[in-house]
Parts: sequence; structure tokens; C-alpha cells
Amino acid sequence: MPEPTKKDETPNGQPAESVAPESNGAPPLPEISLEVSPPPDDDAAPVSSPTPQADDANSLKKLSVELPNDSVPATGRKDSVWSLGEGQAPEELDKPVDSPPLSTLLTEKPQSGTVPVGGDITFVAKVEAKDLLRKPTIKWFKGKWMDLASKTGKHLQLKETFDRITKIHTFEMHIIKAKENYAGNYRCEVTYKDKFDSCSFDLEVKEAGQSQSIDIRSAFKRSSEGQEDAGELDFSALLKHREHKQQDDTPEVDVWEILKNARPDEYEKIAFTYGITDLRGLLRRMKKIPKEEKKSEAFAKKLEPAYQVDKGGKIRLVVDLADPTVELKWYKNGQEIRPSPKYIFEHKGTQRIMVINNCNMNDDAAYSVAAGDEKCATELFVKESPVKIVKGIEPVKTTVNERIELECEVSEEGAQVKWMKNGVEVPTGVRSRYRVKCEGTKHYLVIDDASREDTGTYSIMATGGTSEAHVQVDLKPLKIHMDLQDATVLLGKPLKLHCEIYPGNVPGRWYRNGQLIQPNDRINIIHRNKVHRLEIQASSLHDAGEYTFVPEGYSQSLAAKVHIIDPPRVHLESLNFPDNTVTIVAGNKLRLEIPISGEPAPRVVWMKGERVILDSGHRVRAETYGDQTSLTIDVTEREDTGNYKIVLQNEAGEATASIKVKVVDIPDPPEAPLVPVVGGDWCSMTWEPPKYDGASPILGYFIERKKKQSSRWMRLNFDLIKETSSELKKMIEGVPYEARVFAVNAIGVSKPSEPSKAFTPLAVTSEPTMLVVDDVTDTTVTVKWRPPETIGAAGLDGYLVEYCIEGSDIYSQNIQLTPNDWVVSNKELTEKTRYTITGLSPGCKILVRVKAVNAAGESAPRSLQHAILVKEVIEPPKIRVPRHLKQTYTRRVGEAVNLVVPFMGKPRPKVIWTKNGQPIEPSHVSIRNTDCDSIIFIRKAERSHSGKYEMTVQVENHVDTAIIDIQIVDLPGPPHSVTIEDVWGGNVALVWTSPADCGNAPITGYTIQKADKKTMEWYTCIEHYHRTCITITDLVVGNEYFFRIFSENMCGLSETATQTKKSALIVKEGRVKNPEYINHDFKEAPKFTQPLINTFAVAGYNTTLNCSFRANPRAKVIWMKNKIIIVDDPRYRMFSNQGVCTLEIRKPSPYDGGVYSCKAINDLGEAQVDCKLEVKGQCGMGASPVCLPG
Repeated sequence: MPEPTKKDETPNGQPAESVAPESNGAPPLPEISLEVSPPPDDDAAPVSSPTPQADDANSLKKLSVELPNDSVPATGRKDSVWSLGEGQAPEELDKPVDSPPLSTLLTEKPQSGTVPVGGDITFVAKVEAKDLLRKPTIKWFKGKWMDLASKTGKHLQLKETFDRITKIHTFEMHIIKAKENYAGNYRCEVTYKDKFDSCSFDLEVKEAGQSQSIDIRSAFKRSSEGQEDAGELDFSALLKHREHKQQDDTPEVDVWEILKNARPDEYEKIAFTYGITDLRGLLRRMKKIPKEEKKSEAFAKKLEPAYQVDKGGKIRLVVDLADPTVELKWYKNGQEIRPSPKYIFEHKGTQRIMVINNCNMNDDAAYSVAAGDEKCATELFVKESPVKIVKGIEPVKTTVNERIELECEVSEEGAQVKWMKNGVEVPTGVRSRYRVKCEGTKHYLVIDDASREDTGTYSIMATGGTSEAHVQVDLKPLKIHMDLQDATVLLGKPLKLHCEIYPGNVPGRWYRNGQLIQPNDRINIIHRNKVHRLEIQASSLHDAGEYTFVPEGYSQSLAAKVHIIDPPRVHLESLNFPDNTVTIVAGNKLRLEIPISGEPAPRVVWMKGERVILDSGHRVRAETYGDQTSLTIDVTEREDTGNYKIVLQNEAGEATASIKVKVVDIPDPPEAPLVPVVGGDWCSMTWEPPKYDGASPILGYFIERKKKQSSRWMRLNFDLIKETSSELKKMIEGVPYEARVFAVNAIGVSKPSEPSKAFTPLAVTSEPTMLVVDDVTDTTVTVKWRPPETIGAAGLDGYLVEYCIEGSDIYSQNIQLTPNDWVVSNKELTEKTRYTITGLSPGCKILVRVKAVNAAGESAPRSLQHAILVKEVIEPPKIRVPRHLKQTYTRRVGEAVNLVVPFMGKPRPKVIWTKNGQPIEPSHVSIRNTDCDSIIFIRKAERSHSGKYEMTVQVENHVDTAIIDIQIVDLPGPPHSVTIEDVWGGNVALVWTSPADCGNAPITGYTIQKADKKTMEWYTCIEHYHRTCITITDLVVGNEYFFRIFSENMCGLSETATQTKKSALIVKEGRVKNPEYINHDFKEAPKFTQPLINTFAVAGYNTTLNCSFRANPRAKVIWMKNKIIIVDDPRYRMFSNQGVCTLEIRKPSPYDGGVYSCKAINDLGEAQVDCKLEVKGQCGMGASPVCLPG
């Protein structure tokens, strides 16, 4: 039997891993080993699998055979198949399989394999977990939909392992004792968060005695000529003709009968259960079998078993009802279908039609229709029309660096196509050299900068055909404009080789004596257009030889010879010592190794002054070996400081060099530092450098600080201070400190200096804040300020106020003052934050400033920004009525009333209070006035204190007034004339009138109590009752009751209650004839029980208007502003609850003022109340009261 096409090979035999250069070298697909075991046989000897053919040498699959140790024969029932799905059709085995995209999760994929019947096979998949935080999820499928996780058992086992060393998850699927119907297509899916990877593979199950060369596809072909399914694969025919090795005692199951009686949505489940591989073929043949349909009571004509429609087309599903009145419902995959533009339902007589418009792949499903208790079902198949190639791609022949554009036209716009190069899909990512674009039905593959690697066969694949063409990219002819020239260079000098060729964008390689030259820090290879240069910064002896430049892709080359000459030289630059000076700490060993060069090897002589240093010395000696010479001093001393000379001689010349040796030590400690300036938490410190710097420059200084009482020094800087002065910060004010200094050179840190004298940080305060003018008269100026934000440990002794006269000379106290001379106003410090400057002349202008003074000195001054004119200013009076006093101010009798009304004005305004137009008696109400407010105080309020109080503030001819309404409330009096109007059964009707004294507040309700005549103990029947009549129910028969009623307002219940003069006797039923009563008519026209009140509002603050009414039936409420109905205005919110109406005005402005009305309307009439709303500007914002005329 021919082997299926391998997914890791292309049709031309090229391995899948040979991708384009732009694919960044993705790794090839791994090799997978399959372990195949034939069924055990007691008589048969172990036979190894056939040797694979030579043409399969490049395949990634490897087959090996292992025989199990047991000899238990494999038996199984026909109906115990563990899995089944739509396997790969035999005619598809010869088709080339497209290489899947490179894996993002799977590092090793399962490969297709073959196993004999009864044998075992294992499929392995591996996932690398280095970049994964948790284990990935893997699923094994057979066909397109069958999940094998639920089918594990004796024939299928799934195994997972994890190697902690290599960080690789291994997933295995073991198929045990395979059967023929196990063959088919399988799929492995791996998911991790937003990553996904999958791989498909095939399993072929062969009979044990079948030859490998049999063409199994011929056995699957249907032989019925002229029929619809002729030439298609027939798996069932193969199953019928196979040889049965064992007789199965399991009774046969008639699958045809099961399929005939099953619903269409159960076909796949039956196919899985009974091992049907060609389900669609069985359905087509079953469709031709005449069916004995039962007479349906609901349907005169049912749906067809299946429908087919092209993608984008329209389909009509029609049923004919026996009873047109039956309710009909349509379903898709069990979900009810609702009418929509896509699903249209039509009625034509007894026919019920569902039209599906613009069919797509989502409409490929099972549909059913229910008429009463009966259902009929069908299946709709949506067929996609293949995309055909209308105009194929054409061959292209070009040169490198040119633009290539391959064009192809297909039959459908927006079709999905795949571009291939040599059978491998072309990468089209962000970093790819290939660009794919689509314009209608035309598809383009663009290569902007072509290279020789782009040569190959390009093809485009669509669902209805393919097109391919060959692209050839050649090099341009080579022209040499400048050849390489021979060069002779001194050793260490730059070496430059230069040539020019055409074309200019051709790269090349440089060779020296046949060895490839790689660029590095010393060697620089430059390619700019036509110019190719090789530059060696400092040539060496190894750089001599024959140099060759070979253009890439050409057989021509350019050559030149380079000769290096080498006079003697001392390479002191390798020591990396500045000025060739070697510094060493006294007592250490010094060994200088200096590279030398020269051909032949030079003779070396070391000298100090005129003395030659021999190689046989004990403490100081010189040695030379190879390409190095060295000077060694075992124990350095101060006398070793000096210049050492090196002399080199050979046949090519002579070279000399000098090295200076410097023996250094740590410096001496500096002298004790000085602290000249001290601040609040800082001080400045200076010191002198040390007298001996240790023969090495001073690099800087370290500073340490400690509290005087402490012995613990603290390092203040970790970076060296270069100067001999510094500023110490972050000290505690008022605490004495000491400081010391360390000198540092290249050798180390000196000993500490002597401590400085003790110093204590103290700071002046910050400047005073918020200096403003409080008052100005003809001869004085009063200023006030706030204390400084920062005072410090030195505290605050007081303030100094100074002023400066601006303008002409002024004489005061026999002292002549000139402009801009500051004069101290207070000779002694003042502790207050308010001060009055006296003795000023009217009409002059002065500048004022204030300083804070403490033990550390005077702070920075705080000055006024502008000059002050010494002249009293008249400010018109203005009353600032508090918000809670703009409405009626209510208090109970006996409570204290204390109202503070601020006002403004200069000079001090005159305040007059009147009540109801009459002066206020001081004996009843106490009034106290200040410069900025007026206080009205009533120690014990009485009801006679109620009324409107008018406040008048006057400054010369300027007047401002305000009215404050004070209401003193008390407990109400009892109701009048409580009478028993009627008694019947266990009920008593009571009627009363409102109290004569309401306590100067509205009556909010009544409390009714009852008492038995025998005990006279009172019990409350109802509280907060609003009407003046009530019926008391549930009274005990035979008892005699008295009733009393309390009235209630905002202060509480009345002190006394009004009692009924007569009692009510509850008699037994039957003894008294019940009188006939006429039902009371409770209907009434709207009547307002609480009107609207004129209101003052502050701009920007929400305000409300309230009123209440009574009406039956329920009345409609309308709010109006200036007789215009308020409708759908977001600035207003209207509420109505149990007859109480509220209008909320959100953040009113002065333009919201006016006359507001509330109208209640029902069938019996209407009522209306009005009020006036006045909106004033906010205090302090410069807004003036505004009242719109009503």
C-alpha cells in the first residue's frame, strides 16, 4: 500500500525546514519515533518491520518494532469501538499536504504512522515550558470534532510527563490493540492563555497478512456506474469484503433501521457508536430507499431530510399543515428562531414558509419545526463556491536590487489566497521582505529590493485552482574602476587598501594569505556605493602578506601585496600610566613589564641617571626576555623616586624611552577646621590643606560631625569634597556640634584633624505672612499680619513695624525724613499681630513693612505691595444676612434667641432695629452693636416676641436694610367640642373642631385615646391623625367608652385634651336595628392647605419651594414660572407625595428669580398658589442682589 504524503516534505522533495532567508532561520520540524507492536502470536516468530525505501531517506519519521512479552490474544466486540470520526478519504492520500505554519508552542509534533490490526502505536507531542508559567492545555481529537479525552480505556491511554531539567512537557497518546476502524485523521491542539498551536496526523491500520503493495484505494471505489455516488470512496464496501479472522458472538445490529428512525441531529452520534466512516454516503443511499412514512396528524407535508444552498444564496423551508390553527415554532440547533431580516416567516394557506437570506457557513446546521406536540427536522448544507484563478502570475526575470511585483486575478473579491515559494508559504509578517496586497479581485506579491535568494518558483493557491511562475534574479556585470595597489607601511602606522567596482551595491570579502579577514576594533571594513576599503588602524608584523578582495557572487578578484617594516620600539602606552609616571606606595614591590618590538630582537639597557641597572642586582634589577623587558624593585624606598631610561638598539635603528617612578604615602592630617557662619540647621566650615600631601595630590576631603555630648562621629559625605570649605546641613537647631576633617590622596585617608570649636545652629524666623491694611484714618494706619510659618528653636521675641514716606520731605518729631527712609514705628517689640501707626499727616502716602525678631536676629521683611494713602475712605454699608435668617426663624417658647447679623461699612455705621415699624423695647430684647456686626438677644423667648424685625445700617447718606422674620411657637391648645356623632356595632364616629390656639404653628395632627368607663384607663387608638373626624372600630361589645383628643404641632402634643361629655355604649347585635346610612361623598375640588411662601435664595445653592393641598379624586399638579409651564427642564425637579408638592431648583442664578405658581386640577375644579423667589449673588464674589420683577 502506498504511504501517505508526508506533511514535512514538499512535492519537489525539498525538506520543509528550508525556508526563505527572511524567516529568521526557524528550526526544522523535530523527528518523532513511533513504536509499533503487532498482535501477539504464540506460533509466529518475531518479525521486524520492512526496511523503508530509499526514497524515504529524507523523511522525518522513523519506525521501529517492539514485541510484547505476553501472549494474550487480542479480542474485542464489534460495538466496543472507542472512537470514530470523519477520517481522511483515500483519494486524498496522494494529494500534497501543505506545510503548516511554524509552531509557536509545539517543539515536537506527532507524526503520521501505520500499525497492523491488533498492534500498538504511540504518538508523542512535546512543549517547551521555559516561557510558560503553568502547564499548557492539550486536547486530542479524531476527525474534526471527536474529543478523545472521554474515550480513554483499554484501547486508548493518554499520558503526561514533565522533565524538570529540560523544562519540557511530554504528552503521549497510546493506541492499544488497534482495529481497522481506528484509521483516520487525528489532531492535537495545545493552548496556553492567548497562544494556540495544532498539528494533524494520520493513522493507517493494515491487516496483518496484507501486502504493502496493495492499492487499497481501488477497494474503496464505488462500482455503480451512472449513479450519483459512482467513483466515490466506499468504506462500507471495504468492511464487507474483508476477511474475518475470528467469529464474533455479538448479535448484529441493523444500523440502517437505526438511521431510518433517528433524527438528523443524532446521525453523527450513531456513526460514532457503530463505527460508520462514510456517513454522508450512507445518508445519500438511505435517501434513495423508499420510506414508509406514517400519516402525521399535524403535518400534511413535512420538511425534506436535507437542503443544500450556495453561500450567499437564499433558501425556503416549506411545511404544509393539516390544521392551520396549530401554533408553529422553528428551531435552529435546538434554539428557537425569532423573525428578523435574515429569517422571514410567510403564510400561504396551509403552508408555513421560513426564508433564510444571505446564507453563510453559520447557517449550516440542523433545523426543526414544531407544530403542537409533533416535530419534523431537516439539515441545511451551505456550499462555498470555489475561488478560481482568472489570470495567473507571469514569469519574471530581473537583476538584484530591482522591484518585483507578481499579479494574479481571482474570480471573487476578498477571497483568501496563499502565496508559496518553492512549495513553502511566503512569510508576510511585519519584518518580512514580502508584502501582500489585495485590490478587488487582484492579488499582488511585492518584493521591493530583490536579491539572488529570491530566485525560485512562486505560486498562488486558491480553493478553485493554483497558478505558478518562475522568478529569476541575476547579478549585474562586474566592472573594475580602481584596482588594489601594493603598499609598504611602517609598523604601527595605518594601513589602507582601496578599490572601486561596479555595481556599487555588491558586497565582498577580504582575505589575507587566503584567510578570511573579520572586522574588529583594529580592522575596519568599509563599503560605500562603489568604494570598498580595508583600514587597519595600527599595522603589525602579522598584517604583512597578500591581500585579496573577492566580490560576492563573482569569480573575479582583486589582489595586492603589503610589506611591514619594524624598527625598534618601546611600547610604554601599554602601561596606561599618565605621563609615563609610575606611582607606588612606599614599602611595596614594584615590577614594570614593558612590551618591546623590533626585528631582529633589540638589545635593552636600563639606566637611572648615569648608572646602568644590571640584571644581577639584588633589590633593584632589570630583566629582558622575548618581546618584554622588566624593572623590579623588591622594597621601594623614597630614594627610588626618579627617571629611568630604556635604550633599545638593533640593525634597523635605535629607540629610547623614559619612565618616572614616584614613591608616595598617605598625607598628614589637616589643621582644626573653623566655623565662621552658623544658620538654623546649617553652618559653613573652612580648613587649610595638610602641610605634607604624601607626594601625591590631595584628591579631596571627608567631613565628620558629632554632637558635643556624644562620642559617635558620623560621616557626612561619601563623595570627596574638592574644595577646602563646605556647608554642613541637616543639623538640629539649638544643639551644639563639633566637626573634623580627613585628607584623602590616591594612597589613602589621613588621620583626622583636631575637632573644631563647638557651635550651635540658630536661625532667624521666616518673614511674617499675610500683611494687609486693616484700617485707615486721617492720621493713622492700622495693619495686621500672621505669624511666620517657620519660627525655629530660637523662638519669637516680637515684631518690628517700619514705614517709609513716599513723596516730598515731611517733618515729624523734629526729625527730617527723606523719601525711601525707613522709620521704626514701635521702639519696643510688639508681640501682637496688629499695630497702628500714629502721627501721620493727612494726604501722604506711606509704605509699610514688618519684621520678626528673635535671638538670631531680624527676619526678612514682609512689605505691602502698594503705598497707603492716609485718608479715611467711606464704604457704603452692606448687610450680610446669614442664609438661615433669610427664611422665617423659628424658636420655641422659653428658648434663647441669639442672632448675629454681620455688616460692612466705613466709618462705623449706625445700626437701628425696629419691630413691625415700632422701636424695640430694650427691656424685652437686648441689642449689641460692634464695628462689623449686630447681635439681637432674647434670653427667654415668648410668643409676643414673634414678628418682623427690620435692621437699618446707615453711613452718612448711604442706607441698607434687612428684614428678619422671627416666629416663637408653643404647644397648641386642645381641640373644641369633641362629640360622638354615631354608634353602631363595635364602631364609634367622632367629630371635633380645630383648636382655637394653634401655638403660632400649623397643626400637624391629632392623637385620639379611649377609656373604659369602668377603669378610666386611657389607651391611644391612633396618632398623627390629620382629619377632624374619625371612626373608632373594634370596640368590645357591652363596654361603655369615653374618648379624648390631643392636638399636635411642631412643638408636640397639647398639654390638655378635650374629652367627650357623653359616653358610647356598645350594645350587642340584634337588639338595635341598624339605621340606614347614606355613603358620604368624599369628592372635593383641590384646596391648598399650605400655600407657597416668598423665598430668598443664594446663587449657586439649591433651593426648594413647598406647598400642600387636598383633593379627591387625585389632582394633576402643574408648576409654572411667570405663568409659563415648566416642562422637561433639567434645572428643575418636581416631587408630589401624599398631597405635599415640592419644586427643587438646582443651583439657581439671578435670572431664575420671578413668580412661581403651583396649580392643582381635577374633575371638580382647580386651585393655584403663588410665591415670589428672589435670587441673590454669593457673599464675597462681588455679586449684588438681583430681583427680577414678577
